[in-house]
Order: sequence, then C-alpha cells, then structure tokens
Amino acid sequence: MLVALVTPFTPDGEVDWNDVEKHIDDVITAGADGIVVTGTTGETSTLTDPEKLRLVEVAKSVASGRAKIITGGGSNETAHAIELYKASEKAGADGVMIVTPYYNKPTQAGVLTHFRMIADATDLPVILYDIPGRTGIPIKYETILRAAKHPNIRAIKDAKGDFSEVSRVLNQTDLLYFSGDDANVLPHLSIGASGLIGVTANIAAAPYRVIMDAVNAGDLAAATAAHKQLEPLVRAVMTHVPGTVAAKYILQGLGRIHSARVRLPLVGPEEFEAAQIEDEIALVGEIPGVDFSNFRPDRNAAAGGALPKVAGTTR
Repeated sequence: MLVALVTPFTPDGEVDWNDVEKHIDDVITAGADGIVVTGTTGETSTLTDPEKLRLVEVAKSVASGRAKIITGGGSNETAHAIELYKASEKAGADGVMIVTPYYNKPTQAGVLTHFRMIADATDLPVILYDIPGRTGIPIKYETILRAAKHPNIRAIKDAKGDFSEVSRVLNQTDLLYFSGDDANVLPHLSIGASGLIGVTANIAAAPYRVIMDAVNAGDLAAATAAHKQLEPLVRAVMTHVPGTVAAKYILQGLGRIHSARVRLPLVGPEEFEAAQIEDEIALVGEIPGVDFSNFRPDRNAAAGGALPKVAGTTR
C-alpha cells in the first residue's frame, strides 16, 4: 500500500518542510508500506530539481526504515530523467517510478528506449507508470512485454483501466501490478494486482491497509466493506478537481496540513467545486483514523495558486 504523496506548501507557495515531515509520518503510522514522492500528486511538474531530491532525503529520514521511498515524476527528456534518477538513488530512494514520456508523443519504440535507458542507469527497481490521460499515449501491451524483460523493470502502475490487459500481462510476465486509479483498487487487486499507489490514501490510509490485508487473507467481504466505505471519499478527491487540489483542500480542512496551496497552473477549487467536495464529504461515514466531524475547510485560503520563488525544473 503506497501513498502518492501530496507536497504541502506554505501560503506563498514554498515547500512546507515541517508539514512534509508530519504528513509522511502520519501516513506511515496509518499503515503505508511505501511513499511515492515527486509524483503527479506531489506536483512534480512545478517542483525544482533540488526540491525533488530533498523530498527523497526527508522522506527517507522520516520513514527510518518503516516504509520504502519511491521517487516519481522524472522528465520527458530522457537525459534529464536519467540525471534525476541517479541523483535520487544517491539521495536514498528505494525505487523509481518512470512516467510515460508526455507531450513529445513518441512512438512505442521511443517509449521503450526511454524506459530501458533509465533502467540501465540505475540499480534500483523500476515501476513504469501508464497513464495515457495525462501523457497522451499509452504503454501498449507489446511494449509492456518487451520492457518486462529488463531485469530492473519490476512493476507497473496502471491508470489505464484495461482490466483484460492487466490479466494478460500478469499471465505473461513477472511484473507486479499497482492500481493507479483510486476507484478501481479492489477490482485491480481481485484479478491479481500486488497493491496500490493512491491519492485518497493521503487522507485515509488505514482503510486501504484494511483492503490490502483482507485481500491477502482471502476475506472478500471485509475488503468490499472497506471499498464501499471509501467510495464517497474517493469521489470527493478524484472527480471534481485534480486529485492533488482536492486532497490538499480536505487535508487542510482536517487540520492535517496548514495550507491547501498548490502551484500554478493548478489553482484551488472554485466556490462551486468546493461545495461539491464538501457535499461528498458529508456522505462519508466513519472511517478509521479520520474524524470528518472536525472538517473545517478554508475556501478563501485555498483559492488561487502560487509560484515558487525559484521557478523552473530543467537542468
């Protein structure tokens, strides 16, 4: 059970390192086996390279052996991605997650070369991240089979939702599959996925721990009950605004982070979007480790976005 970690910011858009440490400790204490820093949910596109590396170092220090630290994001420039992952390995990362190159829209041969060259450059286990809704292209079935032959490519995070393909790949490779879609965690696990890398787990990690443990014990009833319990919260986080925005809005409203600030071009929820999120939260019942009776969001503080003082993510 891995958490796709949000990166808490101060109201002026700088990384709030105190909140980062506290939040990492919170989700590990709630049952996370691992943390993915600097991924989509962590706003990797607007983090600087020094911030990304420090997040690895801080997470490694806070985890203190209790959870694995995976560095996500990377770059759509292969050379830059290799530099980042090498530096992340030196900073203490336990694994790397490589997203399909975005914006460039390479052929599948280019995608495969990108993956292989990064995997060649690190001794760490590699998770491929298949999310065509953000990258513009999928990792096609044939490409996954070819990539799986690389000794360092060990897993894939699936946000494509093609369950027949998941089964097909599981039958023909030794890859571990991680669900990358919060609404489909239990369906993924039920056909053989190894785990999840979730956004909603920032808020409610404990029920995902229940689902994982129940599936491993063969207790479908308990897993289904936890899945149903999470459904309105997943809807609140994942359907009205980007997951990062909603997760921060909810975490701030619960007093778990001090600010819901995101970095431009992301902005906080508009009034009607905030109302939609709050309406979904009102439907959430009792969830282990989360007291929604104390949910007090600050719509004014969440509005707008911010620029970091040191902008840019390129070399």
